[in-house]
Formats: sequence, C-alpha cells, structure tokens
Amino acid sequence: MIKKIFILSGLITFLGVFAQKTHTVVKGDNPYNISKKYGMSIDELLTLNPKNKDGKLAIGDVLVISKAAKSNTGATFTPKTTSATGKIILQPKQTIYGITKQYQISEAELRRLNPELDAHMKIGNEVILPLQNIQKFGGTQVAVVTKTEEVKAEIPAEKIAEIAEVKNTVDENSYEIQPKDNYYKLTRKFKLTQDELFALNPGLEATGLQPGTTIKISGGNAKNPEPVQTSTSKTASTPSVNTYSTISSSDEYVTYTVQAGDTVFGILNKFGATLDDLITLNPNLSQGLKTGMVLKIKKLDAGYQKKSGDALNVVLMLPFGFDTNDAKYRTLALDFLSGAKLAIERNVAKGQQLDIKVIDAGNEDSFKNSLTQINQNNTDLIIGPFFKSGVLQVLDYVKGNKIPVVAPFANSEDLLKFDNLILVETNELVYADRIVKEVKEVFSDQKIYIVADADQSKANYLKTNLEKELKNPSIIVVNSAQDIQLDQNMMTGQNAPVISILANDDNSVGDGFANQLIALSKEEKNLKSFSMYYSPIFDKKQDELGQANLVYLMDRKINTEGDFEKEILDAYKAKYCKTPSKYSVIGFDVVNDMLSRENKKGEIFKQISKVQTQLATKFEFEKSKGGAYVNKGYRVVRLLQN
Repeated sequence: MIKKIFILSGLITFLGVFAQKTHTVVKGDNPYNISKKYGMSIDELLTLNPKNKDGKLAIGDVLVISKAAKSNTGATFTPKTTSATGKIILQPKQTIYGITKQYQISEAELRRLNPELDAHMKIGNEVILPLQNIQKFGGTQVAVVTKTEEVKAEIPAEKIAEIAEVKNTVDENSYEIQPKDNYYKLTRKFKLTQDELFALNPGLEATGLQPGTTIKISGGNAKNPEPVQTSTSKTASTPSVNTYSTISSSDEYVTYTVQAGDTVFGILNKFGATLDDLITLNPNLSQGLKTGMVLKIKKLDAGYQKKSGDALNVVLMLPFGFDTNDAKYRTLALDFLSGAKLAIERNVAKGQQLDIKVIDAGNEDSFKNSLTQINQNNTDLIIGPFFKSGVLQVLDYVKGNKIPVVAPFANSEDLLKFDNLILVETNELVYADRIVKEVKEVFSDQKIYIVADADQSKANYLKTNLEKELKNPSIIVVNSAQDIQLDQNMMTGQNAPVISILANDDNSVGDGFANQLIALSKEEKNLKSFSMYYSPIFDKKQDELGQANLVYLMDRKINTEGDFEKEILDAYKAKYCKTPSKYSVIGFDVVNDMLSRENKKGEIFKQISKVQTQLATKFEFEKSKGGAYVNKGYRVVRLLQN
C-alpha cells in the first residue's frame, strides 16, 4: 500500500509540473515540446532563458516558465502496465547511472520503483527492478521475485511517446534501431565510441541510423565491449547503391523526410525556415517529430518552366578552344565529354528523351560569341561553363527565363545569389567544419597542431572554431609538418599524444605530413590525425598511416567493389578501351546526376535536394541563403590501426 501511495504521488507530481513556474529538463526534452507543454512560443521560452538562447538544453537545466499553467487539452490515454519485479543486492561501485545502463532501464522508471533510491544506494541494499531486465542483463546477479504490480494513470496523449521508450536488443551483440535513436544515445547506452560503432558496422556512417535495421554493438559482451581494432583499411562512405533519398518533393511544396536524429531546430536551420511557417504547413508536428514523417517546408519557388515538347534540351558548354586555337583546357574538356556521353546514353536507354547540344565555350575572349548559340526559348538545362567568369555571363544571359545552370567547378561567395544556379564543387569550409566535429569527438586535452598553407586562412578558420568548441585547447599553427612534435607528460616525462591536422592541399606538403605522422606513431600509439584533403601518399602508405589513426576527407572516391560502380567502369572501358580519367568521372557524375533529377517538364529543382551518390561523387545539395543550390557532399575515409 505504501508503494502505491508513492507511485500515485509521483504521478501527481508529474502532472502538477504544468502549474509550476520552472521546468527541469529531462531526457527527450527540447525547446519545441517544452514550449508546447506550457502554451508558449519558443521565442518566449528562449527570451526567458537567455543562457539557452541557442536552443541547446542539458538534462537537469532549470528553465524559467513565467506564463500560467497551460496543459494541452487533447485526448488522454490510460496506460496499464503489469510487470513482475525483482530485487538485486547493490554491489561495490554500482551507481544509479551504472544500473540504468546495465539493466536497460530509464532513471525515471528506476526511481518510480525505488522512491527513496538515493538513501538506499549503499552496498548490500536491495534495489527493485523489472524481473525480465534482471534476468536478461543481470549476469550472475540473482533476481528475487517480489510481486506483480498494476498501475493506472491519466496521461496527456502528447506525453505517451515520451514515456514509452522502445528498447530492442536482438541479442548480446546486436541491436535493432528504434525511431528516436541517435549516435549519442547508442554510444552512451552500449559504452562505445562513435568510431567503434562505425568500425563494427561498415557503411553505417554513410547510410545513417535507419529504424528497423540491426546493427552490431559488440564483438563479444554487449555490456562491456572491448576497444575495436581492425586491420588497417580504408573505410569510406561509399555505398554500393548509387542513390538514397532524404528529401522529396510534391507538386507544390519542397518536402523533407525526417531522419533518425533530426531535430526541429536542425531542420529549421537546414532550410532557413521559421517555426511558425513549419507548424502552419505541418499541423501534425504538435504530436512530435517522428522518423519517416514527411514535412512540407515551403512552396516551390517560381522557377524555370519548360515551354514545349517532351524532349529535354540540354546544353553542354565545354572549353575545347577549337575556334580560338586555344588548347589549354581541351584535354580536360574532351575527358569530361567522354563521361558525359556515357551518362547520356544510359538515360536515353531508360526512356528519357534528350536533345543534347555541345557548345565550344572557347576562352574568355571568345566566350560572348558562344552565348549566342544558346536558344533561350528551347533550352531546359545548361551544364557548364567551367569557370566563374563564364558562369556569370551565362546567368546574366538567361536571367529572364531562369534556365537552370550547373557549374561543375566554379564555387565562390558572389555566385550564391543566383537561385537558378547549381554549384557542384563542395566549399572547403564545409570540410573544415567536419574536421572540427571529428576533433571534438576525440579531444582530451591533447596539444593540437595545424599545418597551414601560404595564406593560413583555412588554418585560422579551424583554430577559431576549435577554440569555440573545445575547453581551453592548446592550438599551434605551423607551416611545416616537421614542426609537429609529441607532447611531454609533465609528471612522468614520457611522450604524450597530440592531434595533427593538415589544412594544405599541396601534395608535397601532404607527403611531409604523412611521413611525420608515420615517424611519430612509432614512438606514440595514441596519435590522432586529420586532413581536410586527400593526398596520393595516403593510398600508398595506408598501413603505416593507420597507426596514426588518420581520418581524411575527399570529394570523390570510387568504391570499386560496388555493383553500380563496376557496371559503369566496365561500360566506360568497353566504349573507350581505357579506364576513365578524373575528369571523365566528373563528366559522368555531373551529367548523370543532373539528368536523373529531371523529368519531362524540366523540373530539376523539385528533386534537387535528393541525396545521390554517383560513380565517385556524393551530391547533397542545400539551398543557400542567397538562393543558389550548393553541394555539401563529401567522403570520410578512416585508416584504422592493425
């Protein structure tokens, strides 16, 4: 009877929180669901709590809620739980946190079963737990069956999803992904680092957490996994399937399919949308954000409208230089065209009607003449030119018709204002941001070295953002990899590991960086190293660089084991009797990707946000604040220790 009183008291306290002036953040809370709970806007909530103005909340934070209590009046649900409970005897070093992780139980549920838990956390005390959890996760600890309890409570419908957390461990080494799972949650639950999780599940970083799929959480004991070490290998985010979609479109709206780990704030930031607009377009958001939910983001911008015919009229503008006898970029242009032809033939074979026109873009002096070959009344897509000056002239020439223009190589700040422009090259600062994220995950007071290029702009960008993200880091910008030295433990005088970052795309600097890492890794095994760029030496010395735990980024990488990739490589070799060059690959990837987004109405922008991986290039376009669509796709390659 006493226990039931405690339980009911706890439920009353839970329901009474709606009338309080403050709110204590618990697991699963975010600004959106808190503001909805108290009948206020997110702006009001954040205004009252300026320290949380960025929307980031930590469990235990106390938020000021000034408005009077407003509980939502929706339907209620009466859950009925009937479960056998048992007891364990508290062992040395067992903590509340440790119990929740070992027995896969939330702290809220643990405290519900043990109302005076804090006072009873002494060795030899009894702790009540669900019997099935003890039997499943208790190991050698014996469960003493106590009773079967039944609890009823009136709970608002909007809280049901928050209270009912699904945990589905397939076996001691495997786990089935649930809709609300994210990397942080899984790494904490199974005591793994994110790197260990990726090592156990090759390809997971590329595909993300897909609800319903089973992942490995250990090679042995799930509760105490051993550190993962694999033989040195390149693990790149190169899925065999050439297309996977995260964003879709309807006839009138740009839409987004919610992925595992998404937040409302993240989606708003991704698309530059406002919360009010998002809620207006998606009233079902009041029930919470759910994986797989398709959200309307905004109405499609007025853009290019195909004027006539079923065939798509595509213009390729390539710098052959035949008319001007300028062969500077001719080889590059011919290679690009060879890959483009293969892509065109594949799409025609699938039934796409295409009318392709190839224009010699010449050089800067003759470029204006090439513009006159574009029929503005019957052109649906322009791919090229290669260089910024030409791109600007084309955009000005077609501005009245909003014809989509694809820039395969040009990418600069002043191009972002054109809403009919698609920029293929990933900006270097995107790489820098990813390096900051990678370093943040492994940082543990190590000294950080950044190898800069001549202008040091990227190195300084890295340094500034690392200082924002890390607590009191020691960061040294150097001009040569030879300046990277192991740190010294002040107490023991022994070598201490450091973090090294390459922010220079010169291959000779990459050589020096790699060789220095190899030399240092022979003295210290816990080095962490990162590179914003790929260097050929990384392939040549991957075994040795694995000892330095090198992680590097690259814009293009062919997964030679993938079925799609094998098919394309074989087709190219059969057609041209050689393997494709770098620019042949780019030509295929750009043209195949663009054509795959088109329909017979020339509505490429309806599918522009779909994430696709072609032969070597990952395309992940986001609409910039200026209007242009910018590719933010890249590959992450991890070299692991033997």
